[in-house]
Amino acid sequence: MRKPRVAITVGDPAGIGPEIAARAAADPRVLAACDPVIYGPPASSVFEMGVVSADAGLAAYDAICRAVKDAQSGSIGAIATAPVSKLAFARAGLPWKGHTDLLGHLTGSPRVAMMFWSDPLKVVLATVHVPLAEVPRLMTADLLAGVINLTARELPRFGIASPRLALAGLNPHAGEDGLLGGEEDRILKPAVEAARQRGVNVSGPYPGDTIFVRASRGEFDAVIACYHDQGLIPVKLLAFGDSVNVTLGLPIIRTSVDHGTAFDIAGKNVADPSSMVAATLLAAKLATNV
Repeated sequence: MRKPRVAITVGDPAGIGPEIAARAAADPRVLAACDPVIYGPPASSVFEMGVVSADAGLAAYDAICRAVKDAQSGSIGAIATAPVSKLAFARAGLPWKGHTDLLGHLTGSPRVAMMFWSDPLKVVLATVHVPLAEVPRLMTADLLAGVINLTARELPRFGIASPRLALAGLNPHAGEDGLLGGEEDRILKPAVEAARQRGVNVSGPYPGDTIFVRASRGEFDAVIACYHDQGLIPVKLLAFGDSVNVTLGLPIIRTSVDHGTAFDIAGKNVADPSSMVAATLLAAKLATNV
């Protein structure tokens, strides 16, 4: 079987992205699974390592755009991305907060979601890079219906034919019957019931302090978390460096690392490429199964 070509974008060139991209592309496991192609700024470009800049943000953006264009044309089978800097994007005048919303824009995808995939735990985020104070307002029936449907539709691509989904509660103890918050009774429970009536195997909302333990022990195939840290703390506790960020809802395959730009160690040749390797291997696997 012909190996897929996988684009590895270097992310912010002032961070650890170029280092981990190069090391992943040279990893024997990656070379056995795919033909990696690195996308980054020209070799003549110079960036001050560890420093946030508009130029670095634009360089990262340009590499992503080129990789997406090639994936859409079919010359690339999948994309694995190194981390970008949200602040560098902002300084460059770019309106996107990161890869997920940018990729949705570039591909014209109306509904996308961030999933973190690891052996012990799979988590999909209902909201991503928004202030915690805004999360309750964003918890709408439409948002939850979209995320639940998207997760149920996409997980079979990963070998889970009939996914068992669970929704985490927003409030402590999933609201304690309204005593500790009313969003569960007003929004989350009706969203779960509506999804079940559509034929989706989803349950909850369950208290956030126990749902991830239950999922890691095999009771659920994936957890839908209400907000960023609720979902990422347990994933990174159990599988930091091995988990992979996957964008659901795109017409192309995109995976990414589970960490940031690490400007503090950029250019020191000490960055761990394990998550970049894992992201590239998953991208290759998904591309092979298409």
